[in-house]
Amino acid sequence: MESMRNERLNEFVKQVSERTDLLQIVQGYVPLKRKGNRYWGCCPFHQENTPSFSVVPEKGFFYCFGCHAGGNAFKFISLIENVSYFEAIKMQAEKLGIELPRREQTPAEIAHEQERADLRKVNEMARDFFYNCLTMTQLGTPGMAYFKARGISDKTIGEFHLGFAPASWDKLSMAFQKRGVKKELLLASGLSAERKMEGSLYDRFRGRVMIPIADERDRIVGFGGRVIDDATPKYLNSPETILFNKRKLLFGLNRSHRAIQQAGYAIVVEGYMDAISVFGAGIENVVATLGTAFTVEHCKKLLRYASEICFCYDSDEAGQSATIRALSIVCDTGARVRVIVVPDGKDPDEYIRKHGAGAFRALVSKALPLVEYRLRYVLAHTDYDTLDGKVQALHQMLPVLTGIRETAMRNEYEKKIARSLMLDEGIVHDELRRYTHGNWNKTVSLPKVPRTQDNAVQQAGRTILQMAVRDPSILDHVQAVVPLSAITDTTQQEIFHFLQNHKGKELFLDNMDDMLSEAATSELSRAMVEEFDEQNHESAYTDALQVLCKSYLQMLYIEHSRKAEEYLRVGNPAYREELSEVKRIKHEIDTLQL
Repeated sequence: MESMRNERLNEFVKQVSERTDLLQIVQGYVPLKRKGNRYWGCCPFHQENTPSFSVVPEKGFFYCFGCHAGGNAFKFISLIENVSYFEAIKMQAEKLGIELPRREQTPAEIAHEQERADLRKVNEMARDFFYNCLTMTQLGTPGMAYFKARGISDKTIGEFHLGFAPASWDKLSMAFQKRGVKKELLLASGLSAERKMEGSLYDRFRGRVMIPIADERDRIVGFGGRVIDDATPKYLNSPETILFNKRKLLFGLNRSHRAIQQAGYAIVVEGYMDAISVFGAGIENVVATLGTAFTVEHCKKLLRYASEICFCYDSDEAGQSATIRALSIVCDTGARVRVIVVPDGKDPDEYIRKHGAGAFRALVSKALPLVEYRLRYVLAHTDYDTLDGKVQALHQMLPVLTGIRETAMRNEYEKKIARSLMLDEGIVHDELRRYTHGNWNKTVSLPKVPRTQDNAVQQAGRTILQMAVRDPSILDHVQAVVPLSAITDTTQQEIFHFLQNHKGKELFLDNMDDMLSEAATSELSRAMVEEFDEQNHESAYTDALQVLCKSYLQMLYIEHSRKAEEYLRVGNPAYREELSEVKRIKHEIDTLQL
């Protein structure tokens, strides 16, 4: 039965895919110009002036070399329309007049779908309950007074559907049970908790102003509650559910994504009250994390809408530390990063209430580039009067400097850092060069193999991936030379394993979004749209495989070198065997033709 169901669904996806014209779909949203067998235009998922968005119709893939969005026609629809991957397939099927196959669901599937639907329904009920309590009853008077004291207008209250949870122990629980909401659903949603001794329910949120939290499709997935006095905890979020995952959610993105696209950048603040205040001040391209650190998932979401992210965390020590952690997440993504500095130890909400919306807009306009902010932070937290302090400060700046792609700008910052630390410019330049080429802060007890640039290894991996999609049989040969577990790029490793495990299955490209991570989908898309020498197919394959092989050998070389060093340090005679293995690997690397 299960195989029959999958066959029907696969046939449906295949039918939709065969009748879907990627180029036609993309051109409905993006003006494209043809260059050879490729089409180029400005990416619809981030702001850019120079086209970096490529479509290869014959391969059925698109990829943006700027924001790294990529995939097939269904992925494009899902991103541009902000729907799930399968909903994109259904949308396209409706346009083509292809009927979705009806199938029998397993009891588990029915139960899972019903649970999600029930949770969304009860969350909507709770949103209306809290909002009505705030705006239509005497019970909401304390909450309304709190919002007014913070300068939150009626318009903003209505825009975000802000509410108030009465101080009563079980006001919501009793009201919802009377309306037929089951106890199990109230517990699963996190709206209620259970008394252990009696088994009765009580409200999780009591005496708090309530902020509904929605996903990107504007569906309520949870709540945040803030106390109106000095009680603890100050903030209380819904527990994790099948709908609510704090690491993936950004508060306000359902309302701000269009403003982010138009402005060309997103402002990230720490909490939802900050986001509400900034939004109420007329700056709508703002989102907030939900009591958790900024994550890679958050970054990927924002880069779909704009290529620049501005962080505006609290100006106290905790907020500054959070800013530095967030910057470390973003710096390798290719995003432009700025930091909005809020003076006086204030958070954005406090600053707006004290100085007004206009003053905050001025802070936004003066946001510091990443390097400027990092330098200020390092100088404020390092004793650079000593030589050790200067070296420590310089080393903290090197990872940021490497992210500057414009040579002229990087040179200017090298000069500025040298002046700030009272170092010779040549020292800064040499340290940066050593760091960039992988020679910085290395021990010299054993000879080192020159490091292959990551981009060369990644490019080699993409070349083989593209060939493997066309001819999966080559995977056996690849694995005989380089174990798939030794592929240094973890995203490419995921794709190689996927291809190996799905050899002979026709529809993997159509279903890839459900089977691969977002990063893997993007990387596979890039592999498929990149060009290589079609005339010298075998040579391209051999060259790429040799690059991967050398990278694998270098990994083995480093591993055995470390073992030899450790054994020698503790007097273990096994170091001789490790040194012998090091020499053998070194000889193999030297004789490898590249």
